[in-house]
Amino acid sequence: MRHALRLIAPVLALSVSACGAAAASTKPISSSHVAGPAASPTATPVASVTPTSTATTVDAASLATELAGVEQAIRIPDTSAEEYVVLGQRQQQAYHLLAAHGDWVAAVLNSVPAPLRAVIQDNLSAAQQIDDLNGARTTLPHWRIIAPPTSEVLLSYYRESQQSSGVQWQYLAAINLIETNMGRIQGLSSAGAQGPMQFMPATWASYGRGDVNNPRDAILAAGRYLHAHGAPQNMTGAIYAYNPSWLYVRAVQLYARQMFDDAHAFLGYYNWQVYVQTTRGEVLLPEGFTG
Repeated sequence: MRHALRLIAPVLALSVSACGAAAASTKPISSSHVAGPAASPTATPVASVTPTSTATTVDAASLATELAGVEQAIRIPDTSAEEYVVLGQRQQQAYHLLAAHGDWVAAVLNSVPAPLRAVIQDNLSAAQQIDDLNGARTTLPHWRIIAPPTSEVLLSYYRESQQSSGVQWQYLAAINLIETNMGRIQGLSSAGAQGPMQFMPATWASYGRGDVNNPRDAILAAGRYLHAHGAPQNMTGAIYAYNPSWLYVRAVQLYARQMFDDAHAFLGYYNWQVYVQTTRGEVLLPEGFTG
């Protein structure tokens, strides 16, 4: 987040994978373990800086201005891919700061344009659902942080899965976001789930084709799994089958709703980084990190 407001970003949630395995703890995001040589050199995790330690004064008014500007810019059709990198990271940080200052929420909502109030409420609530699923870790996870497929490639996989399964791409993107931050995380969940869409081995044996760690194969399998469990007619039930937590279901639905309302919202989420909540505070796991 290279922005005047030095904010902090939220973690997605290391959630339960398809087939209802128990979730691991951290703020959002699950992962798949791929055997192979560690990234070299290994990137160094970076501790987050608390807002109070920065020289810039951050308050409800400045945060409202930041959020309104970022959310509006994300929805401008001619925003460039390079701009989305910064916008997504600023967006992620701003919501974390707002979550950390619950007493600012009313003032922020009252200060932003009316059409953005539901956007901000939904994103804040989605992050809270995921946060409630997880606790702080005592150690850093054994993950590898990699570059995900490009946003265009991922979107093509979601749309291909939608065409074959009937599951709308926005739900697949929301699950991919929550599970592994769009595939940035490689590493087994605490329950043994694998791949960018986090499948347990037995579930993959039933619904997977190809490689569980391959983004296209995993996204197509997720569509098949959701379809087999009631999608698209009963998305609530299908998402619950994927991860039997109503907090998880609500988070998926809230993120998906943002992308239904404006497809450009996907490009903001796509650029969120990987943060882990530990007992000593939040830690950024940059691309190249190997735990």
